[in-house]
Amino acid sequence: MIQPTRRIAIFTDDPGWHGARLRQAFAAHGWDSRYVSLQACRFDLMADGAGLVIPGFDGLPDGAFVRGVPGGTLEQVTFHLDVLHALSRLGILVYNEARAIERSVDKCMTSFLLRTAGIPTPPTWCARDPDWIAELVERELAAGHQLVHKPLFGSQGEGLTRVRERGDLPAPDACNGIHYLQRFIPTGDEGAHDWRVFVVGGQALAAMRRSSRDWITNVAQGASCHPAVLDAELRTLAESASAALGMAYTGVDILRDREGRAWVIEVNGVPAWKGLQQVCGLDLAEVLVSDMLRRIHENRVMEAVS
Repeated sequence: MIQPTRRIAIFTDDPGWHGARLRQAFAAHGWDSRYVSLQACRFDLMADGAGLVIPGFDGLPDGAFVRGVPGGTLEQVTFHLDVLHALSRLGILVYNEARAIERSVDKCMTSFLLRTAGIPTPPTWCARDPDWIAELVERELAAGHQLVHKPLFGSQGEGLTRVRERGDLPAPDACNGIHYLQRFIPTGDEGAHDWRVFVVGGQALAAMRRSSRDWITNVAQGASCHPAVLDAELRTLAESASAALGMAYTGVDILRDREGRAWVIEVNGVPAWKGLQQVCGLDLAEVLVSDMLRRIHENRVMEAVS
């Protein structure tokens, strides 16, 4: 009897701590895994086989874990996502799949999907018209609100601007002509803080509280991580946000305002978990790998009976 192959592509250009933990977890389950850059993949539609070439693999992998999608021009990013879409079309499990990553990397679509699902998220505006944006900012400031201007495609707290007055608004050419704005939600007098909730397979499994002396709470920007109780409200909001965007796994960022109301701020399609790992007591790489391999097994069972 021919044994099924056990090969996983870990898509990343910077394996680091996360890549090493994933490889260890796959190896513990008897699976080989290899780091692959999406930039090195190619389509060769004249070649034998599927026409998709994944370096380091004779044929296709049995699954693909997405740890990073390189940035670049619209054409380059589209090509990288084309590789993920093609793998799914060819029956290879991609974790997270391209559509989920597309939804979560685009902050405007994330906010739209959260709102249409009835999930509380801060008032948000996204537009190209600079005159309309200027009027919006004037109106919000006059009403006593501050705003946060974010890159439409951004992560790790980079490029955030707090708009306290009209002159703080970035010029259109600084944001490729697209302004994405959220109302700033103060979290109280004890410094900026929020919660990162890790959701795998639809279930919220762990949470941490992030705090900062500044107003930005991303760990990459110097925020500190603390153990947190995963209460019913955080659990429900995080799981609902994950479902709304169709995520296999995600990190959901939630804050509470001065009145204690909770708001979902971000849904991350390629979340880091090093900070959370240090305070939650779970082996999150093992949790992720177990969930992914379960999905691969279920797909194989379905193929065998179909």
